[in-house]
Amino acid sequence: MTRTLVIVAILVAILSPVASYGQQKPAPEEAAVRQAVQSFVDAFNNGDATAVASHWSDDGRYVAPTGDSFKGRKEIEEAFKAFFARNKGLQIKVSSSSIRFPSPNRAVETGKATVTRPDQTSEETQYVAAYVKKGGAWKLTSVEEEESPVPLPGYEHLKELEWLIGEWIDKDENATLDTVYQWTRNNSFITGSFTIDVQGKLDLQGTQVIGWDPVTKTIRSWVFDSQGGFGQGTWSKNGNQWVVESSSVLSTGEKASSINTYTYVDQNTFTFQSTGREIGGELVPDIEAVTVVRKQPVASRTGKETR
Repeated sequence: MTRTLVIVAILVAILSPVASYGQQKPAPEEAAVRQAVQSFVDAFNNGDATAVASHWSDDGRYVAPTGDSFKGRKEIEEAFKAFFARNKGLQIKVSSSSIRFPSPNRAVETGKATVTRPDQTSEETQYVAAYVKKGGAWKLTSVEEEESPVPLPGYEHLKELEWLIGEWIDKDENATLDTVYQWTRNNSFITGSFTIDVQGKLDLQGTQVIGWDPVTKTIRSWVFDSQGGFGQGTWSKNGNQWVVESSSVLSTGEKASSINTYTYVDQNTFTFQSTGREIGGELVPDIEAVTVVRKQPVASRTGKETR
């Protein structure tokens, strides 16, 4: 059995907490959207309002963190000209948490933007950006931006898993496992989702929620798959490893359990291993450690302290 098909077996049999968000994204188009994002960042950091506005479609819409709304490329350009005139030397950094494709010519990006002033004070916002592909280029049809909410108490416990945020992939010649993790509003939970394609066909989807349980004082997770199975896990940290005691119910009604270990390697790599596996009261072979890599490598993230 190939490495990725082994992971598929884990997900189907014991609902290990690696979890989709719908459909396989076309990698070249995702790269094109990310290039458009970087082009926007460069234009903003140069204080070029015309170049910034050129990223919108002719009838695009922008809702600023203040709640002000601007319609059309010309109006957006004038708004940014006034903004840059009042705010010299601003620099922006953008972190996309997800990019999905509802249709071949439509994309939706969510993320966070941090604007730093010359005196080094900074402001963080979160945004949802919708794109349309026209003439081979991805243009913004709408951007809604708002101030990032103050994290609730659960975030203090979940932030050590922040390195998971983003998109991950494990693949071989037969199968591909795509995974995405992102924060919910207020950073109260981390949601995960996965899709598995075997020989080019969608085989399995699932959803996971990771959160802090204030009663048991522990991190817990819940996972549901497209075959009708569901499960839960209890997380504990040991150095650079997270150990998850997982129990689940399969769609057949059989009970399953395992001990799943995530080992943080670096910002772009972690390993996954499953031991102590039981299905229907019968022991099944362990799964040796497999390596999962970030789909879009990053130089550094706030999860660095989890080493």
